Amino acid sequence: MWNSDSPLPFLNSCHAELTRLRRELHAHPELGFQEHRTAGLVAERLRAWGVDEVHAGIGGTGVVGVIHGRREPLPGDERPESAGAEPWPRSVGLRADMDALPMHEDNESPWRSTRSGVMHACGHDGHTAMLLGAARYLAASRDFAGRVHCIFQPAEEGLGGACAMMRDGLFERFPVDWVFGMHNWPLLPAGRIGLAPGAMMAAADRITIHITGTGGHGAHPHLAVDPVLVAGHVITAVQTLVARDVDPAQQAVVSLCGMQAGDLGAMSVIPRRVTLVGTARSFRADVQQRLEDRLGPLVQSVALAFGATAELVYERIYPATINTPHVAFHAAEVAAELVGESSVVRNLPPSMGAEDFAFMLQAVPGAYLRLGTGGDGSAQLHSSRFDFNDAVLPLGAALYARLAERALDRPAAQML
Repeated sequence: MWNSDSPLPFLNSCHAELTRLRRELHAHPELGFQEHRTAGLVAERLRAWGVDEVHAGIGGTGVVGVIHGRREPLPGDERPESAGAEPWPRSVGLRADMDALPMHEDNESPWRSTRSGVMHACGHDGHTAMLLGAARYLAASRDFAGRVHCIFQPAEEGLGGACAMMRDGLFERFPVDWVFGMHNWPLLPAGRIGLAPGAMMAAADRITIHITGTGGHGAHPHLAVDPVLVAGHVITAVQTLVARDVDPAQQAVVSLCGMQAGDLGAMSVIPRRVTLVGTARSFRADVQQRLEDRLGPLVQSVALAFGATAELVYERIYPATINTPHVAFHAAEVAAELVGESSVVRNLPPSMGAEDFAFMLQAVPGAYLRLGTGGDGSAQLHSSRFDFNDAVLPLGAALYARLAERALDRPAAQML
């Protein structure tokens, strides 16, 4: 049940067009920082739909559309700084990611990827279409006071497109008081909305471990220092970090996910060197630091016990995605207005996945939401069978739009 005084009637009337747009994007996926066709399409639609300003090439292939409201500020806007309360937002950012993944698509739909080895397997095509729908509605209605910045971000999938846009002056050129992002979530039924007033996604760190032995003949292992054997013990030992070095009340994951050693064509050659790669995930800075501090001595000690050496390279890729509590409360209220309280999960368990929207949340108060897209037989994110659920396009666009409208419609005293 949706509130009749909402963007949904307008956006439901655009459903077929948004679906065609989403499928056009799906059929022509582009990898991070290569979203030239996608960015061009986004800019063209924004201009066609009357967005006031369209700025392209931000952070490489990013696009920002600026929409000005037609309303005057409500009473209560001007509040003395000494009051210590949050100011009423004058400008809101809405962010969608645009990039695809380097994957082969196994779907057979007419809109399947036309590019070999590139696929929209995470629904960024849907995010882009939803934010375009929101921009169309907001440019037509302008029923708010202030500005909305629609941020179409490149390269979310591990390349840090959010950072690239921010280094290019995103929030200096387009300042926002609050910023919102969302992601489709097949683990939630279609039409449900989930979020939390704190951690939404984990920090993602990259682990690379180089183990060096002496190599030799597989028939004479006593004359070698076998780094493959050492790697096996390192893999096992690393699992003790979460079990014995992290407070059981906290959450963390350490996974070694790749191993490169020797030559499959050389069955009797003990290699000299093995490389392991993996990831560490955590929500709190002290837990993240603990993992980094303990991992190096652990792998070095295990290697030393076997006469080998080990080198750890620990890289912090994305910080944890942490919602600002009062902005998350605002977002939950907006979601309840759209879909009803029973369809809002206000304390969604956080995911150990990661998201570079975290960098935006470090710079600006904001909130990250999950939009349910699940149903019978739904493929999960990053699956070669994944396809965005087009049924939720109007709701996602309405959620983007309403988050901005409500933030720019009421004094802060009514929102906290």
